[in-house]
Amino acid sequence: MLKTLIALTDKITGFIGNLVAPMSFMMMLLTCIVVIARYFFNLGLIPLVETVIYLHGIVFMLGIPYALKEQSHVRVDIIYSRLSTRHRALIDLLGTVIFLLPLSLFLIWSSLDYVNLSWSMQEGSPEPGGLPGVYLLKTLIPVMAGLLLLQGLSEFLRALLEVLKPTAVTEHL
Repeated sequence: MLKTLIALTDKITGFIGNLVAPMSFMMMLLTCIVVIARYFFNLGLIPLVETVIYLHGIVFMLGIPYALKEQSHVRVDIIYSRLSTRHRALIDLLGTVIFLLPLSLFLIWSSLDYVNLSWSMQEGSPEPGGLPGVYLLKTLIPVMAGLLLLQGLSEFLRALLEVLKPTAVTEHL
């Protein structure tokens, strides 16, 4: 059952990661258009600039849980890489319980008033001609934290299964 839960969480996170990955390419294209419009045609394209900002926020906020799933996050590998799989799993367990889960819960809790205020005002861009829906972008803060919490629980369960796995010595007995 735990392996099914881990697989389901990884599938959700992977789907979201694959969904937002092409947005990086779209950001690059739009940035090129903005630069060309600005320097060759002397045009300021505020909606396109803000679209790049929105895409940037979406990619990073929804990419964080995916980075955790893919082990692409920052860690100090000097010691970690030399440890056995079981010891790495113990470090992952401790790191998840001490840092990741509390941080995710704190981000959810602390961002709700901020997001609610933004929704109540239907906050939009302060720039003339800017995009509406800043409140939607801000909503990604607790969404990211919730997805990070979910992926963190998956990583915790994965590490727990590794720690509880019988060692080679006890398997032969």
